[in-house]
Amino acid sequence: MTIDLNDQTAEAQTYIDDMARKRGYVLDYHKVMAKHDFPVLQAANHVVSAAYLDERTLDRKTKELIFIVSLTVMRASKGHIQSHIRVALDLGLTPTEILEAIEISLPEAGVVAFQAGFEAWREVVGADGIEPSVAVHEGGNGAG
Repeated sequence: MTIDLNDQTAEAQTYIDDMARKRGYVLDYHKVMAKHDFPVLQAANHVVSAAYLDERTLDRKTKELIFIVSLTVMRASKGHIQSHIRVALDLGLTPTEILEAIEISLPEAGVVAFQAGFEAWREVVGADGIEPSVAVHEGGNGAG
């Protein structure tokens, strides 16, 4: 049996486009897996759909906040956290609601994990701060 690579590529493209519509984002590993190991991408996406995308008891806004907090606690990449922050904003959550969710990471995961999520949030929403009016050493953003 021969596999028509054009058919497989078209199917993978359709799948990635559908993922993007349902999630509001796709990650780099999704794109690469679609091309290089499409069946594993499909299997992994089924788990994500069941736990995150499919309508069940929790609404999508709540799931998005949980995802943002779990990614913050796990110290996921800034880009991954930001993709979920953008989706949360698209769903109508406010920057303050998202920040409050990220703050939940403080007692259990600590300030280092919190800072990663906070920095991702700050960049997406364009939040600025109040500068000290006294001489002080620069503390940076807490990122590594």
